[in-house]
Amino acid sequence: MADKIKLEILGLSSSQSQSGSFALVLGEVGSNRRLPIIIGMFEAQAIAIEIEKITPNRPMTHDLFKSFAFNLGYDIKEIYISDLKEGVFFAKIICESNGKSFEIDARPSDAIAIGLRFNVDIYTNEPILTEAGIVLSDEEEEITDVKQKSSESSRPEPVAKKMEDLPSDQLNKMLDDALAQEDYERAAKIRDEINKRN
Repeated sequence: MADKIKLEILGLSSSQSQSGSFALVLGEVGSNRRLPIIIGMFEAQAIAIEIEKITPNRPMTHDLFKSFAFNLGYDIKEIYISDLKEGVFFAKIICESNGKSFEIDARPSDAIAIGLRFNVDIYTNEPILTEAGIVLSDEEEEITDVKQKSSESSRPEPVAKKMEDLPSDQLNKMLDDALAQEDYERAAKIRDEINKRN
């Protein structure tokens, strides 16, 4: 297992391009690197409910998992976003029972929803952050809530042009604009297109 890097949940925002999708933004602790992961509506709801400490009338699937594990004497130790293959993230739920440790494969969204319920840390590794992470400069960190006012950056990109048809320098500028506007879901898609070319 590669050296683990601790992550924290920074935010959850609804997708502007995909109905029913959300961008879960994770950040490297003590750094300005971000790891946006696109997740479904149900998983976003399960994560948001736990972050906000809302108690649903009936247990959700992830609450059921917690009760099941608790009653059988299993404990969750950590969540590990372990792999990235063709743009798809993979995760492991690190469990323990009677002093024995074992891993359960899971989607990152489910793993994180469960991890929140057990109040455990989330980790990933350097190869994943290098490939899929987005680095905000100190300046971007300070002004992310201020939209750029220049007419050039506010001009909408041509609808007819697909991302794969655009030159790399334009994609890099679009990535900077998306980060400045905190549109992490769009930034993730642009990042994926840039990575395909490298």
